[in-house]
Amino acid sequence: MSEVSGERGRARVWVRLLLVVPVLAALVLAWWLWGMGGFDRLSAWAAEGQRDVQNAMARALRSLRGGDRAALAGLLGLCFAYGFFHAAGPGHGKLVIGGYGMGQRVPMRRLIGLALASSLAQSATAVALVYAGVFAFNWTRERITDVADRLLEPLSYAAIALVGLYLLIRGLQRIFRARKAGRDEVQSQGHDLAHDHAYDHGHDHGDDHGHTRHHSHDDGTCSCGHKHGVTLEEAAEVRSLRDALVLIGAVALRPCTGAVFLLILTWRMGIDLAGIAGAFTMGLGTASVTMAVAAASVGLRESALAQSMSGAGAARTAAVIEILAGLLIALVSSQMALRFL
Repeated sequence: MSEVSGERGRARVWVRLLLVVPVLAALVLAWWLWGMGGFDRLSAWAAEGQRDVQNAMARALRSLRGGDRAALAGLLGLCFAYGFFHAAGPGHGKLVIGGYGMGQRVPMRRLIGLALASSLAQSATAVALVYAGVFAFNWTRERITDVADRLLEPLSYAAIALVGLYLLIRGLQRIFRARKAGRDEVQSQGHDLAHDHAYDHGHDHGDDHGHTRHHSHDDGTCSCGHKHGVTLEEAAEVRSLRDALVLIGAVALRPCTGAVFLLILTWRMGIDLAGIAGAFTMGLGTASVTMAVAAASVGLRESALAQSMSGAGAARTAAVIEILAGLLIALVSSQMALRFL
């Protein structure tokens, strides 16, 4: 018994150490970004890269308009590079995808798919905004970009802040449930011993017809084949689908400014399909960064939970990570949204 207790104690120490690592990494990153001017340096580097790509894109568009079909491949490559530089700078897509990956135990492939879907949905928003503004509302270029920058961008940050607040509240709820589960687990140990002792004496629970009933509380079914509740897997699937739609919507609400400019320019030049293809290629460039962030966030979370004990201890660890992720998302997104006031 003492050996088992010692193993559990060592497991708790590993859990605490592994949990501290991502927290310290996040604090160091935040200190570098806001305390050491890293945010401005990163922004300047990304902006310089975008300007260089924009100049090259302008040359490729002129060649394409002049009839050089080979210029289309060069244009799409430049659009991908622009999307990469756009995502490499400070942005909200990485924040919400990375924070959600840390806050929720999401399979890596699913979160990578969410990162890709949100980036492509952002491109679709740019296409819809430009062509709705041009054909339905007869907006000018200045009006379209004003709607994207002054209306949709702060709304997107506000929506992402709500996602962070949602994770924060759900993490706090899990903390309370984990504490209750810990108390119930201790109380149930005596009951389980008594229950096993009763079965050792050959006592079965039967109904009036003499049938033995075996209930499984894990999957919501009993031996008769009837379903008496929603399974844990089904509940997680419903929640993940809802969360996925919220995440994609929050990111896609604000289109990429570069995609908007490209679409307006190609519309005026009469090469609309090249602009639409370029906008979605920009989305793929953005996705290359957000998918990497998604993979890293899942890896960090799993490393923090790798040595976690089962039961209430693991639930508390997961809840703490979710609270920290939600708090980070809410604070950063709120700060970015307040810049527009």
